[in-house]
Order: sequence, then structure tokens, then C-alpha cells
Amino acid sequence: MNKPLSHIRVLDLTRVLAGPWCTQNLADLGAEVIKVERPGAGDETRGWGPPWMPVEAGQERQDSTYYASTNRGKKSVTVDFATSEGQEIVRRMAATCDVLVENYKVGTLARFGLGYEDLRAANPGLIYCSVTGYGQTGPYRHRPGYDFVFQGMSGLMSLTGEPDDACGECEGGGPQKFGVAVADMTTGLYASLAITAALAWRERSGLGQHIDMALLDCALALGSNQAVGYLASGKVPRRYGNAHPNAVPYQVFATQDGKLIVAVGNDGLFASYCEAIGRPDLAADARFAGVSGRLVNRDALLPLLADIMRADTTAAWRARLEAAGVPCGPINDFAQAFDDPQVRHRGIRVDLPLSTGGTCPAIASPMRFSATPLDCQSGPPVLGEHTEAVLGDSLGMAPEDLISLRAAGVI
Repeated sequence: MNKPLSHIRVLDLTRVLAGPWCTQNLADLGAEVIKVERPGAGDETRGWGPPWMPVEAGQERQDSTYYASTNRGKKSVTVDFATSEGQEIVRRMAATCDVLVENYKVGTLARFGLGYEDLRAANPGLIYCSVTGYGQTGPYRHRPGYDFVFQGMSGLMSLTGEPDDACGECEGGGPQKFGVAVADMTTGLYASLAITAALAWRERSGLGQHIDMALLDCALALGSNQAVGYLASGKVPRRYGNAHPNAVPYQVFATQDGKLIVAVGNDGLFASYCEAIGRPDLAADARFAGVSGRLVNRDALLPLLADIMRADTTAAWRARLEAAGVPCGPINDFAQAFDDPQVRHRGIRVDLPLSTGGTCPAIASPMRFSATPLDCQSGPPVLGEHTEAVLGDSLGMAPEDLISLRAAGVI
């Protein structure tokens, strides 16, 4: 009960990633999150395997690790709200909740009498967050879409990948998507922030509100300095691969036996870097002494640095640069990343208990609070695991009613 949102109840009508990522953040923060899923099927990502979660003896179904990565700490209730009985159950649950999060296409829930205007009458304090591809307004509002589409539409992919002048038409060249669904996850994070802000405002006003979150909006916001640079200059940014458009050297260098990331973000670090590689004269060179000079003259500077870095091993360079206070690091795969001493010290990997027995691996929330620490107590739920408890205990539904609804396929 000492978590930041332990007093908040959330009705989760989301599936796949952006919505579940949002509600998992709320669950990590202590909220009671009730995830409503389709009877017999559930969130479609339960079937997005392999890889799969471990199965205990006697367990009826196996869920994917994709589902597990976004649904820990939640309660699963199965309700078919395409039926009138299911709609009434969702309305009754919404009346007891502080927050509702949904990611159906625009207008879908309103057709079932479960839109914001339908539910606010019974619960004026309800914070209703809608997550869609294009938002609740605009010419594209009814279009479907997935993360990949928005990475492309937003311009993010135009910034990601090897530069045209370096790779041309060769394999691996051209725009690339991120290795994870960054538009979905960014939208989930923005939605979590918006919901907590709406909760803070409700404390003063007593009123809820409707939050309109769009993947396209959030992907454009993620464009950050690159997008603002275009708006100010009219110059479309180009791809730099593993280099940086506004800092030099800030890239991957080949070494004698591998690769090393070097991140020099200011003039002081450049002087330290040059000292560490035995070339203090480069920091004194008028062409390279300042940030702007290094940007303008990157084609003269970088080949010199590349030749120097190839002359020693990754470990040797890392030791020298770290001793000089220059940010640098390896390019790890996940096996190497989770074996890193700093990662182990921070407790990033956690093993959460499953109701079916055993545990599942998970990534700990990166939010660290001094007074209200987070410690997720449960892994992802089995489909419908909490149906009877939530509908019986929270809504006061009689056992015979639950039996009847289950027989009719409503729950």
C-alpha cells in the first residue's frame, strides 16, 4: 500500500503493446489494474510465440513472452462486451474505477455504449484514456495502424540506418525501423504520464477527463531535436548511421579486435579524448577545437581518428578512455548486457511468481523511488484468472449469476 498509485483502480481494455505498456507502468506504480480480455482467446499477443513462457504440469495453455513482457502485475477478467450482458458488466466495473484505458479504433466502444460520454455520467471522476493510431480527430482517425506504419510516417525511419552516400543500394542500406516497437512504447509512456497528470488535476477539480493519445503524434514528438531542426531550417535531416548529426566524434569506431562506442559531447571531452589517444594536437587545431568546427570538418577529422582507433584493442581503448572520463562502451547483445556488473547490481532482471507455479523472468521497472519503492509481486495472469474474484468480490455478483454468464459465453 506504500506505492505511489496504490489507491488507484484501472480498467484496462487494451491489447497488443501501446495500451498494455501504459497500464503495466500503472501496475508497477501500485495501481490495481483489471485487464478485460475476450473469453477463450484473450489479448492476441498471448499467441505471439515463440518464444513461450514455461508451462507447468496440467496448465491448459501457453502464453508468449511478448504478452508476458507487457502484462505483469495485472488481474485478468474475461468479458465479451459485444453482448448486452458483457456491456453492463464493463459499465459496472468502470463505475468503480479511477481510470479506463482503451486502444480500439475510434468509435468502437461508443457503439457498445462504452464511450467516454456514456461512462462519465455514472462516474464524473473517470479518467478515460484512448490510444489510437491517428487520434480521435482528423481525416485519418478511422484508419487502423501498427507501430511500423508510424515509424515510417513520422520520419523516424528516415533518420535510422546507414547514410545513402556510404551504403547506396547495398544490402542493409536505406531507412530502417527500430529493433523494438518504439512508437508503441513511446505512446504507452506518454499515456502513463498523461494519466498521472490527470489524476493530479482531479485531486483539485474532482473531475475526470478524456485523454486522446495517438501513435503518430508520439512518434513525431520522438523526432525531438531532429524534427525541430527541420522546422527551423527547412533542411531535411539525413541518416548518419551510428554517427551523430550534432556531435563529433560520437559514433562507433573499429578497433584492432572489435568495435567501441565513443561519445564526445562537448569541447572539454574532446580535449580529454585527444589526450587519451595521444593526439593532443587535434584538440588544439583551430578546425576541430569547437563543436561547430568539428561538425563542419568531420570529413577531415574522422578518418584520422578511425586510423588511430584501429591501432589498439577494444579493452585497451576502453580502459584509457574511461580513465580520462570520456564516455565509451561496447555494443552488447542481450546475453552480454544482462551479464554486465552494473546491470546485475541494479537488479534489472527480476523473476516473478506465476499463479500456475514457477516464475517468469521480467525487466524491473526503471522508476526508482526513495520513499515509495516499487516491487512487482506477480507475473502476467492466466487468461480469466481473476474473473470470479473481481466480479464476485468487487461487483457483488452472485455465484449462480457467474455460472450462468460463463455458460452463455459472456465471461
